Amino acid sequence: MAPRSLALCVADVRAIVDYNRAVFDRYARRIRRLSRSAATRPRGIGHESLFATLVHILNVQEVWYVYIVRGRTSDRELDALFDDPTRRPRDWTAFDAYARRVWAGIDATVARLTPTGLGRRVSVFWMRGTYTVRDAVLQTTLEQAHHLGEIIGALRQNGIEPPSMTWIDVRRDAGRRARRR
Repeated sequence: MAPRSLALCVADVRAIVDYNRAVFDRYARRIRRLSRSAATRPRGIGHESLFATLVHILNVQEVWYVYIVRGRTSDRELDALFDDPTRRPRDWTAFDAYARRVWAGIDATVARLTPTGLGRRVSVFWMRGTYTVRDAVLQTTLEQAHHLGEIIGALRQNGIEPPSMTWIDVRRDAGRRARRR
């Protein structure tokens, strides 16, 4: 029996996307403080280096939110996306430009979500079956958490304390920043 999808509403999705971005930004800031060699050396994790794993997280977020959720799933569109060299930044300047593009695309997609749209069916050639937009939200969230777990392990092996990624800490810190404004 397949697990049931969660009954996320649009406000839930927006909160999850805000959380994903805040956590991602915490990890990008931490890894950016490392030397270039420490950030880019192969570590035996899913995408080898800490930097490449962050890039992969952006790739996943982009393909799901900016393409699949929007219905941009033609071979032509996805081939062009996958061939785009800006999706493979090699330094922090290119990474920052790519991250801004991805998060702007995600923000635009999430701003247009509707309750009916969350139940819309989507599919992609590399995964069997069809899914809902809600499933895409959970897919990106859980995949990001998985890859951040790899980064956490790699950082701890080097005696580096990783940033907190707990839902409660991230939301509490966001609330503090909002009150200071």
